[in-house]
Formats: sequence, C-alpha cells, structure tokens
Amino acid sequence: MRTNIVGHKIRMARSMHNPPMEQKDLLAKLQVEGLNITQPILSSIEHEKRMVSDIELKVFAKVLGVSIDWLVGNADNIK
Repeated sequence: MRTNIVGHKIRMARSMHNPPMEQKDLLAKLQVEGLNITQPILSSIEHEKRMVSDIELKVFAKVLGVSIDWLVGNADNIK
C-alpha cells in the first residue's frame, strides 16, 4: 500500500547525482540539517511505505537539490 508520493522521486534524485548518492550519504546530509532518520526508515520512504511529513519533505528537497514541487509531481523541472 502506497503511503507517500515522493519515494520514487527521492530515489531518482539520489541516482541523478554524479556519482549517484548512496542512502548512507543522504542520511548524513539529512542529519546535518537536523533530520535524524535511520536507513530502514529511508528505505520505507523510498518504497512508499512510510508517510513523509512536510518538514521532512522540505529537508529532502534541500539536501537533494530539487524543488518540493518536483518531489510531489507538480513540476517537470527538477529545481
């Protein structure tokens, strides 16, 4: 059952970095921004099995270098 609409976009944004950003790298960047989540939680988010709060969404967009609109599917442009 899907519980978020951004999981696949988070995975996609990680893969678009050069070199691709691994989950552990994303987790470290999230932690610097004050968002402490674990690898199993990130995996649940990326597989659309865990909800994402508005605060988490904002931090994901910032550390991945994408817009919130792109993450939620309201924009074609990544930024």
